[in-house]
Order: sequence, then structure tokens, then C-alpha cells
Amino acid sequence: MPVIDVQQDIENLTLTIVAEFAAPVERIWRIYADPRQLEKVWGPPTYPATVVDHELVPGGRTTYFMTGPDGERYAGYWQITAVDEPNGFSFDDGFADLDFNPAPGMPVSSNVYSFAEHDGATRVTYVSTFESAEDLKQVLEMGVVEGFSSALTQIDDLISV
Repeated sequence: MPVIDVQQDIENLTLTIVAEFAAPVERIWRIYADPRQLEKVWGPPTYPATVVDHELVPGGRTTYFMTGPDGERYAGYWQITAVDEPNGFSFDDGFADLDFNPAPGMPVSSNVYSFAEHDGATRVTYVSTFESAEDLKQVLEMGVVEGFSSALTQIDDLISV
């Protein structure tokens, strides 16, 4: 399991997940930069992702949907705010309807993904900041920690090929 730490800070409206992968920083970067690789690791194994658009540049947008075991599709988007290749990127992440319009009343988080070499591996720090404690609690109740953690295990499979 690549996840080595999870911190839920309701007071500061943040969820921080730290993971380590046995690959160079550039390899982990490519997973997030390439939509075909990203869809192999974005979403838990039982909710595989399909990336529709992926423009990893400031001001760019990524749209995707995850398909549940029952065939139901759940859409989302990233609005890219900053890119520091290969060290990380920032984006706003939100839920969407199937036309990729933001879903009213659903949480939007500001995210910073940072990639750094650590003892011959890559340590990735994923920080999500929410607009309210209620928004953070809502995604926690939806199982974001478990889902994200299981999604990250797929990176180990991808880099071992």
C-alpha cells in the first residue's frame, strides 16, 4: 500500500494524503500528464475512469467520468491553476453532470499535488482544501480516503510494467 499518511484537519479544511512510489519523480509525473495513464489510476478499481479531455497547463481543464459496477457514470472536472513539471501541479476539483457542468451544491476542492525524490523513491503529497468544514465532512462520508487510497495502489501496478 503506497499511502503512508492521512491527515484530516477539519479546522483548517484540509485533507492531506502522502504516498510513496518506487519510481523516479519524472515517471510519476508522466502518469498524471498522460490521460491514458491517468485513467488507469484515477478512481478506485471498481470505478474505473475515462478521461475525456486533459490539458495539464495553467487555465487548462480535465474532464472525466468514473463508471460504477452498475454501469452508472459519475463525472468530474479539474480546472488547472498551476503546473511545475515534473514537481507537481494545482487544480480545482469538482463534481459535474454528464455534460461536465459543475454540479450545484457539491463540494469543490483546491488541490496541490507535489512530487519529490525521497530515499530513491518518489514521495507524493496530495493536499485538498475545501471551502467549508461541511464540504470536507461530506467527501469524507462519501469515502474519499478509502477510494483515493485504493486508486493509488494502481500506480504501483502501472510502474511495475
